[in-house]
This record gives sequence, structure tokens and C-alpha cells, in this order.
Amino acid sequence: MSCKILVVEDDVNIAKYIQACLSMGSYESEICGEGGLAVERISGGDYDLVLLDVMLPGLDGFQVMERVKDLGIPVIYLTAVQDVASKVRGLKSGAEDYIVKPFEALELLARIELVMKRHHKAETAFAYGDITVDTEKHMVEKGGAAVALSPKEFDVLVFFIRHQDVVISRERLLAAVWDYAFEGETRTVDTHVQQVRKKLALQGRLVTVPTYGYKLLKI
Repeated sequence: MSCKILVVEDDVNIAKYIQACLSMGSYESEICGEGGLAVERISGGDYDLVLLDVMLPGLDGFQVMERVKDLGIPVIYLTAVQDVASKVRGLKSGAEDYIVKPFEALELLARIELVMKRHHKAETAFAYGDITVDTEKHMVEKGGAAVALSPKEFDVLVFFIRHQDVVISRERLLAAVWDYAFEGETRTVDTHVQQVRKKLALQGRLVTVPTYGYKLLKI
């Protein structure tokens, strides 16, 4: 299942950067740079999510939200407007989240994934070469044969497949999979990555980035 996202952002360079971030998560996206047009696109489109700036020509982001909130399409504010009153207003308007620029690509993808899961739109099946993953059944196959992974090894594999060609630091992987702050111990991360690489024959694909972390090369 592919998720389609509308990026409502009037700064062309920022909009293209957001699109590049979304492509890392294999999301399909379109750009709209004006508030009134955004209302038309959202009302007549088949979007799964809207990333909405606040400061827009025409209608601002809050006005856009007021006009589309009854459509049931999840909205995340993605804006440089960072005062508390605006955040509260945005969340009270019915938005799923309020992200302040600048942001990290992986953080944006993680927060989008949470929203997609809440709305039952997150992907549950993935493929990488001859490797297939079913997150609902918690199953991994390579060449049609089942591969036994521990729960954390499974989560590590899914994280890399979702973020192909992105250099992932040990800190980021530890926080994403083990859900606690990195405190200098890399052995846990390294051990699990090595097991995933070995069990799925990903030598030359799941590569080490010296002194930093790992990257799963895109096929």
C-alpha cells in the first residue's frame, strides 16, 4: 500500500527538500504552494496525509485546516511558526502533530509513520530484493524460505528497509528500535546489525559507515 501526501509549502526549495525526505520513506507526494488551492486539492484529491505550513499566500494554514478538517484526512503542521500559542491552536484545530522547522528527515518520517499507523494506513509488507517482510505476521522470507529473526533483529531489518540509502547512526537506530537514549554503548546495535547481515546474506548491501553507523544500499 502506497501513501500519497500533499505538501502545502510556498517555499519551493523547502518543498523539494520535504519531497526528498518523503522519498526516503517511499511516500508519493505532490506540492501545493497556496492556501486556497490547497483546499481545492485536498477536497478533490485522494491524499492519505497533508503536511501543512502555517504561513501561506492566500489562506493561511489555520484557515486551510478549518475548511478541510471535516474530510477526515490527517494533517501535520510543518512550519517555522514556533510560538506556543500557534502550536496549541494547531493541535486544537484537529491536526495530528505540529512539527517546527528545521527538522531532521528521519524524525519527520517517524512521526508520519505514527500518524499513518493511527489511521491504519501504514504499510505492513515490504520487499528488498528476494527478501520479503510482513510486519503484521512478523515473518521474514528470503527466496521463499522463512528466516528466523529475534524481535529486535526484525525491527532493525524493517527500519533499514524503510530507510534505504540513508546513513543511519548507531544513536538513531538505538533510539528507534530500543526506544531509549544513546549513552555510548554501541555493542547492542552492532551485534544486531551483524546478525541481520549474516542471516539474510546482506554482505555488501548492509554496509558499515566507519565511525558513524550503517546504510542499506538501495537496489
